[in-house]
Amino acid sequence: MNRTKASLQVFKKNTILQASIKPGYMLPIGTTAPNFELYSTPDQKLGLHEMSNKKIVLAFYPADWSPVCDDQMTLYNEMGKYFAQHNALVIGVSVDSKWSHLAFADHRKFHFPLLSDFEPKGEVARLYGVFDAKTGECKRALYVIDENKIIRWNYLSPVGLNPGADGILNALEEIDNLKTVNQ
Repeated sequence: MNRTKASLQVFKKNTILQASIKPGYMLPIGTTAPNFELYSTPDQKLGLHEMSNKKIVLAFYPADWSPVCDDQMTLYNEMGKYFAQHNALVIGVSVDSKWSHLAFADHRKFHFPLLSDFEPKGEVARLYGVFDAKTGECKRALYVIDENKIIRWNYLSPVGLNPGADGILNALEEIDNLKTVNQ
């Protein structure tokens, strides 16, 4: 059994997905996702509240241009049509500047927004429990947030490993299956 499947449990009574988490690191499953508004381009901000009626895959990552982050964000770009089948949008978040994000996204031809958690540095990452104060970067962390802005799945990856997309897809499928069962 892979590490992601092993950490995913479905509680039918509460219809909440729960991932194994370490206390103090990530926000608990079932929590309302904290709202935020960050720069998505040099002159536009994007807020969580603006993405109604969509599931959100919130991908915190350490840095633009680093090899593992490049691979991870490129994978999510390629997986976009699969996420869209579950009515989900990917949003990348790091502490890099809006200018770095603009160049990185343009160079890699990303079809999803990269949000700059630059000033105050790591404020949103801190809200979500995924800021690494020692390195001054976001940890490599994933959240799947449902259409009601409730956190339904999360995963904290070792910083040097690409967490892939399997866990995200499994969580999205579980959320869709729970909706079908409860309707």
